[in-house]
Amino acid sequence: MNRWIDGVCHVVEALIALMLAVMVVLVFGNVVLRYGFNSGITMSEEVSRWLFIWITFLGAIVALKEHAHLGVDMVVNRLPAWGKKACYLISHLLMLYMLWLLYQGSVTQTRINWDVQAPVTGLSMAVVYVSGIVFAVCGGFLLLLELYRLLTGQLSEDQLVTIQESEEAGVLAQVLAPQNTSDGLDGQHKRPQP
Repeated sequence: MNRWIDGVCHVVEALIALMLAVMVVLVFGNVVLRYGFNSGITMSEEVSRWLFIWITFLGAIVALKEHAHLGVDMVVNRLPAWGKKACYLISHLLMLYMLWLLYQGSVTQTRINWDVQAPVTGLSMAVVYVSGIVFAVCGGFLLLLELYRLLTGQLSEDQLVTIQESEEAGVLAQVLAPQNTSDGLDGQHKRPQP
């Protein structure tokens, strides 16, 4: 299952990179055409906005899978195993509820905007709101899978804290972690060099 999820995330990351490339070409091309040739790509702004929305929601799926969202883990780190499990369960249930609300709202907005045409491209404005549905469904699947792993005892204690306060804090924790190699003279562990 993990291999399949990793494969899907790689496809999503490739799709994000493609969308970003298209967005850059559209915006940069429009700027060059506007200032250099007094022309422009009419649909550039509208399509770029839609791509940005999709990139945001697809990126949130990958971030949820990799536990890359920021949070405060100061209290949870100090709890015993049962406290960490309780916090993990409560936080995942709350996130599932939020995803359910996002799903309901996105479905409602998709239905409302199904026949509404975008001013420039003429495409359905529902394209914007389908991104919320995709994120809610994929995020819900990932959270349910993690809850299953929790309830079946497949998660170790260190996997119960799924957030970091910042990327810098994670890097700092790795640098300051004691190393398992000894210096061979007095049996003391070597300290990492900055």
